Amino acid sequence: MQHLMVLLALLPTSAWANSLRYCDAVATANAATQSRLLGVAAIVKAELERSGQGVALIARSGLALQHFHQRYSHAGVSLKASANTPWSVRQLYYACDEQRPHIFDQGLSGFVLGASDVSEGYISLVFLPADAAATLERAALDNALSLQLLADTYSANAYPFSPRYQNCNQWVAELLASAWGAAPGNAPRGHAQQWLLENGFLPTVFHLGSRPMVWLARQIRWLHTDDHPEEDLDAARFKVSMPQSIEAFVRARLPQATHVELCYTRRQLVVRRGWEPIADGCIPGSGDVLINLDD
Repeated sequence: MQHLMVLLALLPTSAWANSLRYCDAVATANAATQSRLLGVAAIVKAELERSGQGVALIARSGLALQHFHQRYSHAGVSLKASANTPWSVRQLYYACDEQRPHIFDQGLSGFVLGASDVSEGYISLVFLPADAAATLERAALDNALSLQLLADTYSANAYPFSPRYQNCNQWVAELLASAWGAAPGNAPRGHAQQWLLENGFLPTVFHLGSRPMVWLARQIRWLHTDDHPEEDLDAARFKVSMPQSIEAFVRARLPQATHVELCYTRRQLVVRRGWEPIADGCIPGSGDVLINLDD
């Protein structure tokens, strides 16, 4: 059962498709919950404004990944100068009806409301040093580049160093690579992946436990195995780009980068500035900002 949870945890995490059943019916929050989450989004936006920058890496919690030490499942780039609305999140999402990925600029409120667990959630913000932020902002606002980095076919467990498929977090990783040094050319995704490999990007490793679980993965249309190295399949593991691996890469490459984590429950919101994660259960620690929420 635990190994099956690994496979389910790798399913798409957009507002339209964050589990098998959500492609058929999206759960809706009641008015009180929507109001609370809109308040959460306003606090997130205030943190973005407080940074004095025009761009931030943003991630939200999604499916129940805590058993695999993954709090976050879906990442994007929040842009103050977005043509959609200030601080919209540029991201890859999987459109269930079309069965293909798209680039989507989603307002910050919609991004927060897209979390699969409306009773408890986490949001991560990473702010970059000025030069790195400026190059990322230019790249993220470049519509042509954003589309050039988009794969034709989505796979939730896409292997990070193959152009065959792509997941939402891999698109963010390749955008970072294109902004920070990947050579342009006729194969921008290939250049971006080569740059990530040469610069020490380490994907997250999901251990499935047994080879039959690899076979099971092939039965789910959002999971694929033909892009993964045979030695990984023999070892029953998938290497996948996740928000945690992206943030670890950024922190190692740019030690000056700063981090803000927010979490919310039905009754409270916690803001922590720094890289030490908030305790599970959204429990505030010394120095954290605690805000009461009305449900």
